[in-house]
Amino acid sequence: MEAKSPDSPTKSKGWSWMLLVIFFAALVLLACAFTLWYDVHRSRRSQHRPARPPRVVDEKYANALGVAMQFFEVQKSGKLVDNKIAWRGDSGLQDGREENLDLSKGVYDAGDDMKFGFPMAFTATMLSWAILEYGQHMQEMKQLKNAQDSLKWVTDYLINAHPSDNVLFIQVGDPEVDHNCWERPEAITEARPLIQVNISYPGTEVAAETAAAMASASLVFKSINKTYSQMLLKHAQQLFSFADTYRGSYSISIPQVQKYYNSSGYGDELLWAAAWLYHATGDQSYLKYTTGANGNSFANWGNPTWFSWDNKLAGVQVLLSRVSFFGSADTSDAENLGLQKYRRTADALLCSLLPYSSLATPNRTEGGLIWVTEWNALQYSVASAFLAVLYSDYMFWSGTPTLYCNGDQYEPMDLRSFAISQANYVLGSNPMKMSYLVGYSSDYPKYVHHRGASIPADANTGCKDGFKWLRSPSPNPNIATGALVGGPFLNDTYIDSRNNSIQAEPTTYNNAFIVGLLSGLLTASPKLPSFT
Repeated sequence: MEAKSPDSPTKSKGWSWMLLVIFFAALVLLACAFTLWYDVHRSRRSQHRPARPPRVVDEKYANALGVAMQFFEVQKSGKLVDNKIAWRGDSGLQDGREENLDLSKGVYDAGDDMKFGFPMAFTATMLSWAILEYGQHMQEMKQLKNAQDSLKWVTDYLINAHPSDNVLFIQVGDPEVDHNCWERPEAITEARPLIQVNISYPGTEVAAETAAAMASASLVFKSINKTYSQMLLKHAQQLFSFADTYRGSYSISIPQVQKYYNSSGYGDELLWAAAWLYHATGDQSYLKYTTGANGNSFANWGNPTWFSWDNKLAGVQVLLSRVSFFGSADTSDAENLGLQKYRRTADALLCSLLPYSSLATPNRTEGGLIWVTEWNALQYSVASAFLAVLYSDYMFWSGTPTLYCNGDQYEPMDLRSFAISQANYVLGSNPMKMSYLVGYSSDYPKYVHHRGASIPADANTGCKDGFKWLRSPSPNPNIATGALVGGPFLNDTYIDSRNNSIQAEPTTYNNAFIVGLLSGLLTASPKLPSFT
């Protein structure tokens, strides 16, 4: 019988069957392996997904919120209704009269008697955001009405400051005159000149920030006062159009503002305003504005920045990440791509805040506080913590268990823990063992750089003779309750001196940040509120 060659058809058929059996066996093993991996992975996600904070109110944060809310009362200008601060009285009643406007309301910026429209509008935007996200927490503490009233006191002023489409009054008072005086706002007799931006002297950043304030506030009042909400939204849309059509920095148009609230650019405010208008209207053109050519020009994707009155990019990233986390049926592929760029940049920012991340920023004190600059240092730490608690809630409610930081994995509670660390530092868990929130606990700054707080309410002083109260060795006779002072130096120290404006001066936007942070940490949200 003739021997079969090695490559005979019979042997080839045997090998084919064997390979087929091996192939199917491999498929079965692969399927089993995948099922096992999936079950384990799902189990681990279930096991490691952090339990959400309990629905129990943290009394420490509740008490601090009640204190912080009072600073907006301390800073009010105008005819005070139901005045809650015994040492304050009516002031600024003639503001705006030279232009036949009522600019008596609004809030004084800091420890001075100025009304700077740029930071005032930002204060309103941040207070609106806090109410929109955590108003239900405020309601539990009976603080929601106070927050809404404080917001409306500012937006009433902003409405009157915008008498026509392309005109916005952005300042009341002369800062040079103001800073050469030391007097209570109730005692001012000096002229209070007005500054405006318009077509000839554009101010894109301040007009856009005011648009953001009115758009966000329109959402706050949408279910409370529909007519007022619609009025705010109309002003917001007009101001955004003005800001975008007549582009120009107010720091260039009006050089005298550079010494006080100099702007580093207006691109961030345009994106910020458009993002808020998108939330307020649902109009896709505003979202397209942020994700298209203007996003390419101004968003600086991939490069996280610090959130502040001057730079809103981190806020834009987190605000638009809200859309990315929860989706929108109307977004196009191009818009979704842009949203992902904002979210990735927000991820990078949040990763830098986590102290144990490989991407952790070195910008922090030995005591653990985020620290960027000695001037008003707490602005950056509290703003960062507010964004962190927001992002933590966005992750939780969207079912996103993990934040990836250069190979490391973090959970929503890690972000919340960071926010808690910053809040606790502010409230006394710091090397100085003192609260930087005036009126909270027994140990807080007693020499706050604040004119009204430093001068007795019954003192009869004018512009110059009031300086004796600035130089007085005695603590302030009045407590600027709720003021969040500038904060510590890099070495975690604080000098409690009225002359130390670097550390001892509070600002209204600092308080908007701390109100948002404390409201977010009060308790767990029963659900994530919808802006619409």
